[in-house]
Amino acid sequence: MASSAGGMKATGRQVVTRFAPSPTGFLHIGGARTALFNWLFARHHGGKALLRIEDTDKARSTQEAIDAIIGGLDWLGIDYDEAAVFQSERGSRHVEIAEILLANGHAYRCYATSEELEEMRAAQRAAKQSLRYDGRWRDRDASHAPPGSPFVVRLRAPDEGETVIEDAVQGTVRVSNAELDDYIILRSDGTPTYMLAAVVDDHDMGCTHVIRGDDHLNNAFRQLPIIRAMNAIEGRWGDPVYAHIPLIHGADGAKLSKRHGALGVEAYRDEMGVLPEALFNYLLRLGWGFGDEDVISRERAIELFDLSGIGKSPSRFDLAKLQNLNGIYMREADDMRLAALAAERMDGAPDIELLARAMPVLKVRAKDLNEIAEGAAFLFAHCPLAMSEKAQALLDDEACDRLALIHQRLTAHSHWSIEALEAEVKALAEELGLGLGKLAQPLRAALTGQTTSPGIFDVLVLLGRDESLTRIGAQARCSAAPQ
Repeated sequence: MASSAGGMKATGRQVVTRFAPSPTGFLHIGGARTALFNWLFARHHGGKALLRIEDTDKARSTQEAIDAIIGGLDWLGIDYDEAAVFQSERGSRHVEIAEILLANGHAYRCYATSEELEEMRAAQRAAKQSLRYDGRWRDRDASHAPPGSPFVVRLRAPDEGETVIEDAVQGTVRVSNAELDDYIILRSDGTPTYMLAAVVDDHDMGCTHVIRGDDHLNNAFRQLPIIRAMNAIEGRWGDPVYAHIPLIHGADGAKLSKRHGALGVEAYRDEMGVLPEALFNYLLRLGWGFGDEDVISRERAIELFDLSGIGKSPSRFDLAKLQNLNGIYMREADDMRLAALAAERMDGAPDIELLARAMPVLKVRAKDLNEIAEGAAFLFAHCPLAMSEKAQALLDDEACDRLALIHQRLTAHSHWSIEALEAEVKALAEELGLGLGKLAQPLRAALTGQTTSPGIFDVLVLLGRDESLTRIGAQARCSAAPQ
């Protein structure tokens, strides 16, 4: 029997997808993309997107990680149609299904000791065989075990023929059933394993499509026997549509790791100053495409997204492309919103209104919020300004003499606008027989303490007449002004 690929037609039911992270750390960039693809597919088809927290590993699962995952998803704008399901709260249901499988001959008790299993594996290693359970309790009666012996419950996996999955991304994938072993579904302490829990939860949540990383493809072949056994017993346990997405690699083609840069969504939000809509767009285009469109809004993404657009090859994470995309979104973003976000990255309590007025000239040069915050720092500096080494080098005696002239001319100037100030400084440059840069460069250093900034006349207007003249005068005093 094959598991079929496709969308609505594959199930005849409302599309239901789920994102099922384990809360053992941050929201990984790969997990965020998986969440996004599930969400978009459900939204495109008018279905439901669900969230399941697979927190059965109590030793490693933390509330901090749960909060980080949910916070990261919320920041990206990925919402869910029902309250999150916590797998750890469903243990009795998982055990119930294991007992049904056991009672109907689709599972059995295995009394093999850890010592016996280690001997089995040692023999397999010596014979250069794959390490797998040999089925020693598959057809033995429980009476052969000593009374009171601990046991696990193993699934009776099919051992003849093959299982075929028509994966919506990978295409036709086949596995010989002889390669499937009878894996554990209930541990000796009575707790369910991941393989059982995930299948039961997917069924009970009504999931029609399982969209996940292709490192789970082997799991699909191991999970289908549970689904099909339960379907034979109860009915209504149909195969989901599987879509296994290629993993994300670094720019060098190796699996994405810490050496390629940040792995968690919160690092892009908190440390790198990326806007959520930019990361949303970038993750969308990481392994999925539609023609030549690169800048795709949330609404357009919902309109276009389908599994057919996902490629079969691993995608490569390119930080430069993300930063470029982020720059595009920042230039389109509301100025007051950017001002509020940049203010969070600055010392003190900067004037949001002033930041917003400066945003049109700040955001055109920046690729992230950090650069906006750095570029805006001069607005809130106090005399004497801290000077960068390059800025200080510009302020030699000759430059200070010219600043004194500029100070004199601008003090007498009453109309403080970009056009009027530019005309005044250009006129002075012509009188002195200098290019505009010979005045603009030391003027920028005096006003900002830096050698780069927004346009110098924008800076003068943003700082205002009094503050500008104070800063220019502070540097002009380093040389005697002409009388």
